[in-house]
Amino acid sequence: MAPIPGGRYRIGAAGRLPEEAPASVRLQPFCIGRTEVSNRAFAAFVAASGYRTQAERPLPQEQFPELSAAERRPGSVVFRPPSPGEPLEELSWWHWVPGADWRHPEGPGSSIDDRLDHPVVQVSLADAEAYAAWAGAALPSETQWEFAARGGLRDRAFSWGDRWRAGLANTWQGEFPVRHTADDGFTGTAPVGSFPPMATDCRT
Repeated sequence: MAPIPGGRYRIGAAGRLPEEAPASVRLQPFCIGRTEVSNRAFAAFVAASGYRTQAERPLPQEQFPELSAAERRPGSVVFRPPSPGEPLEELSWWHWVPGADWRHPEGPGSSIDDRLDHPVVQVSLADAEAYAAWAGAALPSETQWEFAARGGLRDRAFSWGDRWRAGLANTWQGEFPVRHTADDGFTGTAPVGSFPPMATDCRT
């Protein structure tokens, strides 16, 4: 865990959306994980606790009475780039896939066996809270996360400055959502710790 000192800080970025304008906040000292939670770490939690994620459970009938039992099978949403010429309707690149869960991120037939050091995906807020409680930790607030992710840099669009630079974070490069150039070397998730921290005045 990385200790973050308390104090008054500025969050948000100048010149962006109004709701993202800089604001002054006061934070108490806190600690935050140095990387995302990996599949390996999440697997240790599941093995020790027997926990089943929400994607591994059927959708509750009381919440989805209009769905049949088959439609309420365990699953999750999976990103699939639209085919050439396919209309780009809002969020049409997300598809419900029965059997998709943290062990099978893209659905049946996929596996994390060669991605144990990648960040765990297909987990809900409730799943993340259960993991944090098991680990003796807590999820950071939005303010805590933003400040820690900035690494001490203020009023910038990215944690390294205002100009976009591929290779400093695992993001989409190219025309979203149809063409991913993978300039950073990854088409999906990357192993935790693949990208260096930026500014260091709030890290040890």
